[in-house]
Amino acid sequence: MDEFSVLIAGGGVAALEAALTLADVGEGRVRVELLSPEPQFFYRPAAVAEPFGLAAVRHFDLGQLAARAGAGMTIGRLAAIDADTRVAHTANGAELAYDALLIACGAVPTDVVRGALTFRGPADGQRLRMLLEELDSGAATSVAFVVPPGSAWPMPAYELALMTARRLAAAGRRSSVVRLVTPETHPLEIFGQLASEAVAGLLREAGVELVCDARAIAHDGRALLLEDGELDADRAVALPRLRGMRIRGVPQTDADFIRVDDHCAVLGLDAVFAAGDITSFSIKQGGIATQQAVVAAEAIAVLAGATLVPHPFRPVLRGLLLTGEEPAYLRRDLGEGGDGDWASGAPIWWPPTKIVGRRLTPFLASIAGEGADLSADVPPPAGLPVEARIAPEDADVAISVGLGF
Repeated sequence: MDEFSVLIAGGGVAALEAALTLADVGEGRVRVELLSPEPQFFYRPAAVAEPFGLAAVRHFDLGQLAARAGAGMTIGRLAAIDADTRVAHTANGAELAYDALLIACGAVPTDVVRGALTFRGPADGQRLRMLLEELDSGAATSVAFVVPPGSAWPMPAYELALMTARRLAAAGRRSSVVRLVTPETHPLEIFGQLASEAVAGLLREAGVELVCDARAIAHDGRALLLEDGELDADRAVALPRLRGMRIRGVPQTDADFIRVDDHCAVLGLDAVFAAGDITSFSIKQGGIATQQAVVAAEAIAVLAGATLVPHPFRPVLRGLLLTGEEPAYLRRDLGEGGDGDWASGAPIWWPPTKIVGRRLTPFLASIAGEGADLSADVPPPAGLPVEARIAPEDADVAISVGLGF
């Protein structure tokens, strides 16, 4: 049988998880090519801890990762597709034929709160370090960390608030005010009641003032302006809102996201799939992206003739919350008939990573174990109990002790 050509547009966690899954379940029938505008893969969740000196953002050569995953790589950005002829067009005019296409190109962060420092990830680390130095020196005495309306992943704001409060307390600046401002009715409510209660307790212990049901509009240099008032704040740090990227020939929402079915097939197109932040699924998070990637890759493998039963998308949300001290582990099954929500101070999946990918996590861990110059995103917990609760479907994620992933 001729090889089935799969083009994966993207170079992030969803793209790599899909490539690894196709190599595993494709029964040798597929040839995979990554199309990425960037030559590097960044492990971005550590970006919240890097300005505090608690972690370093890992980076990998994407071409080498693709080769290790059995895939090729082309530098370029997907700009359009011709679904009838199954040809993808890049922004620089190249044409790539495919038998199946997986769009995993992520989304674009946009500013929401005018005047605030928008924290998008590694690129904003230096600006956040400067803000922390102003708090350290007393040049600023109050800061608000803001989850804006429409934010698809609120956890970084909580982590930044907790780590900032711990840092100021350790420096003896207990009079400084740290606020967490969110439109949520309860803290991290997407994780359920147990997590909300646990996170509320962590905020209280750290001295973070929680302001819920508040929609921030702008920061004017002295106060955070809300829809119905204002809060004193010398400085403000806000999360972005995400938008998709327009791809001609692909049906997209007004915000340029892509609607998919339970197997991550793009609605209205044949042999085109999407996974990760570019989809219209409301939560934009790395672990969710890897789950969608597995679902899409299994469906693609079936198209290629592989003999497997593809699984539908059943989202399980896992969040490792950095606090400046011991991390917290939060988990919620978002599917119908799920097993509820968990919150724990001990790992409830293994390895205890920020992004949980069934194949990506052990893949990256094996590379780090070969001596790559990479720093752990989360310090390994001391005295990890062997009987740490592992969710049943998480048991096969990876058994790779001591790599800090």
